[in-house]
Amino acid sequence: MLRRRLSVLSTSIIRSSIYNRYPAVQFQPLQLPQPLNLHATFSNLNAHTNFQGFRAYSLLSLNDLRDNVPRKQKTRKGRGIGSGKGKTAGRGHKGQRARKGSKLGFEGGQTPLRRRMPKRGFKNPFSLTFQPIGLGKIATFINAGKIDSSELITMKTLKDAGVLGKQMKDGVRLMGRGSEKIQWPIHLEVSRVTVRAKEAVEAAGGSVRKVYYNKLGFRALLKPEWFEKKGRLLPKAARPPPKQKDKVDSIGRLPAPTKPIPFLVEASKDLPVNQLS
Repeated sequence: MLRRRLSVLSTSIIRSSIYNRYPAVQFQPLQLPQPLNLHATFSNLNAHTNFQGFRAYSLLSLNDLRDNVPRKQKTRKGRGIGSGKGKTAGRGHKGQRARKGSKLGFEGGQTPLRRRMPKRGFKNPFSLTFQPIGLGKIATFINAGKIDSSELITMKTLKDAGVLGKQMKDGVRLMGRGSEKIQWPIHLEVSRVTVRAKEAVEAAGGSVRKVYYNKLGFRALLKPEWFEKKGRLLPKAARPPPKQKDKVDSIGRLPAPTKPIPFLVEASKDLPVNQLS
């Protein structure tokens, strides 16, 4: 299209020079300045050739506009023998593949690729996903007045205040990021806590308790209104499985508690018991 427009443009310039009895235009290599000034170049060309109506011979016109359609159209099968895909539509004569076809991944009876490749890894059905939250973020919400530090801070408190998002699957893990912002005692109940976060909270005079909630109990903690809407009672707190007994401090309470439970030092069973005489 560009070559055709340029040829029409050069022809019109030569004809206009002949009809107006001007000497023929001698095309010479132009010494273009840097940067290129197209407006000055075309104005000088019009002055020598008395050429007008340059807009009609622009390199782009409306009759050259077309839809952005692919050049290669989709192959239509079974539309006559002239298309090359008619009659049997490229399936050949008879046989299993000429009819309904075979199962995806079927390789004619030999061991398919999905069975030839070795297995790698596994998916642990007992894995737990906790959403991490730093102490610095909790301190920011406390300073903003969205969390009352005088009361027990539970996972429901963090969710209602907007500290946590929608990625809470099995609980919350308390991290030590921004622990230097904690300058006053706070009491928290979370699912997991790091060593650094626990030391920072206890150094400020607070406490952190690791509580256990199962799937249903965690839902009852965060959304107790859902059970009221369905006309159901809140479920009882479930005990942790044997593999998680060493990772938690106590069973989660329902509904959401407002006061912390003090840590009690229980007597060891190995200590001797003196009988009263």
